[in-house]
Amino acid sequence: MKGRVLICAGSDSGGGAGIQADIKAVTALGGFAMTAVTALTAQNTLGVQGVLGVETGFIRRQIACVLEDLGADAFKTGMLHDVPTIEAVCDELSARAPGVPLVADPVMVAKGGHALLAPDAVATLKRRLLPIAALVTPNLPEAGVLAGFPVTDEPSMREAAKAILAMGVPAVLLKGGHMEGEVLVDLLATAEGVIRFEDRRVATRHTHGTGCTLASAIATGLAQGLALEPAVARARRYVRAAILAAPGYGAGHGPLDHGVTVEAGRFG
Repeated sequence: MKGRVLICAGSDSGGGAGIQADIKAVTALGGFAMTAVTALTAQNTLGVQGVLGVETGFIRRQIACVLEDLGADAFKTGMLHDVPTIEAVCDELSARAPGVPLVADPVMVAKGGHALLAPDAVATLKRRLLPIAALVTPNLPEAGVLAGFPVTDEPSMREAAKAILAMGVPAVLLKGGHMEGEVLVDLLATAEGVIRFEDRRVATRHTHGTGCTLASAIATGLAQGLALEPAVARARRYVRAAILAAPGYGAGHGPLDHGVTVEAGRFG
């Protein structure tokens, strides 16, 4: 049940999001994480202070090296910051492993507000990434950009889900963490209908990397042979447990405890 997950995303020097969160989440759920780093960021819990993109030829080489030797049971994409990066990743995944499920987290803005996707790249993301994804996992602001109208509550989430499905993606998980109020709703929408998940908000500022973590956790489930709904349900339980166990690091939006699945004191 190990499950090989190739992650194409940016690095977070603070360790709470990006490739670092992805690796931790996949490992915590028993999978095997591999990476193609698309960008380096200088960031901490207070925000992103710099971004350095990786040359697209080297991104392609990372993907090729992994797939030619190790293979993959699922893909996860995160920060694909510009048009050439999106094109490179989509070209390689489509050509080398067209049947492998892809969980696409359409990362657009960091928790602190720093833009992580070039404005001219949105159209390319819609045209290239969404049609090859098995699942796309936007938060409400990202769903609004994709759908073309504000998404703030459950009715608008349902309309956005329809709009995003019409772009060629077979499933969309709209994450309701940006909703107002104490009750948060996530919607998993497919052509067959909508599955609704509801939880009470956790009162904490330590939520950095929740989107990356959730998408990687879902990809791990798919890599391990779970169907989509059970993979999403398990991933949501894991992320909630990791938020509740957050260590409280940093002066801003702190990281989760990705190791919450490891028994305390197990190794002495």
